[in-house]
Amino acid sequence: MRRKDREIFGREQIEPILQECKVCRIAMIADGKPYVIPMNFGYTWDDTGLTLYFHSGLKGKKIDALKADPRICFEMDTQHSLTGEGDLACRYSYAFSSIVGEGSVEFATNNDQKRAGFEHIMRHQTGRDGWTYGDSHLAVTEVFWVHADSFEASRKEPKKG
Repeated sequence: MRRKDREIFGREQIEPILQECKVCRIAMIADGKPYVIPMNFGYTWDDTGLTLYFHSGLKGKKIDALKADPRICFEMDTQHSLTGEGDLACRYSYAFSSIVGEGSVEFATNNDQKRAGFEHIMRHQTGRDGWTYGDSHLAVTEVFWVHADSFEASRKEPKKG
């Protein structure tokens, strides 16, 4: 990270960003070109590290790309605000908090893994557990996750005064 003054360290500072973000952008290579899409997600953060969970239909450009090359970059951001005043454009800036990382996708291979992945997604998106996932719905859904090989968080605070 070039701007070390914006780097955020420690789970106690990074996890609130994860909790607030509901969309994560994942970037991959599709047909030899960069491809990025926004996705809802869930996560776990335990002794093994940060894992992000996603779901999708069974077919499409994203699934084809991820099965051909499972490496991705991910990004999420929140706490956006325009800062500045007056008529001089260079006095304006933009505050934010973000997390950027990378890893490789793993696909669920059975319905138990799909249910577990969905449970993480739904808990993050809704704040509750105990959802029902019928086999017929799981049969037409891909669930995949990314264990973050690395990630970093940064924050640009709004200008004071």
